[in-house]
Amino acid sequence: MRACLGAKTQQLISRVFIHPVGRSAAVRWRGAQSRLFCSPSTDEKPQPSMLRHLTSKIKSTGPVTVAEYMREVLTNPVTGYYVKNNMLGPEGDFITSPEISQIFGELVGVWILSEWMGAGQPKQLQLVELGPGKGSLASDVLRVFGQLRSVLGGASVSLHLVEVSPALSRLQAQNLTGDSSQEADAEDEPVYRSGETAAGLPVSWYRRLDDVPTGFSIFVAHEFFDALPIHKFQRTEKGWREVMVDIDPDKEDQLRFVVAPSPTLSSSTLVQADESRSHVEVCAEGGVIVQQLARRIAEDGGAALIADYGHDGTKTDTFRGFKGHQLHDVLSSPGSADLTADVDFSFLRRMAESDVACLGPVTQRTFLKNMGIDSRMQVLLRNCSDPSTRKQLISSYDMLTNPSKMGERFHFFSLLHHSRLAKPKKVEGLTLEKRSPAPLPVAGFTKLKFS
Repeated sequence: MRACLGAKTQQLISRVFIHPVGRSAAVRWRGAQSRLFCSPSTDEKPQPSMLRHLTSKIKSTGPVTVAEYMREVLTNPVTGYYVKNNMLGPEGDFITSPEISQIFGELVGVWILSEWMGAGQPKQLQLVELGPGKGSLASDVLRVFGQLRSVLGGASVSLHLVEVSPALSRLQAQNLTGDSSQEADAEDEPVYRSGETAAGLPVSWYRRLDDVPTGFSIFVAHEFFDALPIHKFQRTEKGWREVMVDIDPDKEDQLRFVVAPSPTLSSSTLVQADESRSHVEVCAEGGVIVQQLARRIAEDGGAALIADYGHDGTKTDTFRGFKGHQLHDVLSSPGSADLTADVDFSFLRRMAESDVACLGPVTQRTFLKNMGIDSRMQVLLRNCSDPSTRKQLISSYDMLTNPSKMGERFHFFSLLHHSRLAKPKKVEGLTLEKRSPAPLPVAGFTKLKFS
């Protein structure tokens, strides 16, 4: 279905597109492109601290779930991967779309403003990002806000970042606020860091979504849900059984997967009765978070945009590790590599759809093209005379939209307040018939026609 882009949204896109890219449009890969396109890594020495911690735990209480294993490996407060490492960029373990090209963040910024306008331009706009990486996406979005300051008018805009990694929060603060951020005096403060951008917008950091203030908010989660702990289940002759992590009996310094001999609470409650696959991954924590987002949107208004690689309830075994831009054995050297699993958007929809309207998933290629990435590229290439920069622009565009690269591996999924898509009400009078304005089409998820 084709729809004409609302005049205001079209103006937003055209006004952002006249500005040239401020930094290099593509990262120099140094032989590595993305954590999506990797080759197996070589054998590495185990990291004894995390391995000792896990083996001691398993010896004491028995095999642990894959979810518990992921939680320990990624977010253990002492040796967790996200707590102690800076894993992003060419020197890290993976590169995300905002690091490939700032066009990505610009288009997300236009989407946010489009949804704010579609909600009636409320006086408060909280931008909340879950797992903000280096802060590149938030920085690009705020730059769009600055370019369209006249559109925002007198709206009160603030940035709220949910981040568990102290190392990444410091990097985000440097990129977004320079030297103006301050850490809270007490560790248990809900806002553990705060600052202000050069434009005067307040920025706050939280460890939990629950701590973010209520109010009209637009939530962004880019490559956030894929790192949340998953449970793995295997269909057997005796029914569903949970896959666990145990110590290899032949090698005490190695871990292995085992299938639980009897049902667990998770295998009895998390697998759908009509499930047809033989192997299933369920992210219970992701279900809780998406329900939180849906509840907040239903109560306070707003929207959520989730961008991640995933599927719509079709894939089975997607649990994998990445280190140095290469595939890495998930049970080898725990704590030294990123662990991830494809997002099951059908599960997120099932958890959220009673409170909000769900759109998607659509592929990243579809979303970016609907948002006008082709028009943006034409403007940039037309105004660019440097051969090296033109090559980088074309390369970054290809990486983001090529179906064999990120174009069809990443997907976009949105949660919207039900009123956002409500049909206009007809009001009949004695002599006049009035009709309330039709809702704007949802940018990115609708095939838009630029006129």
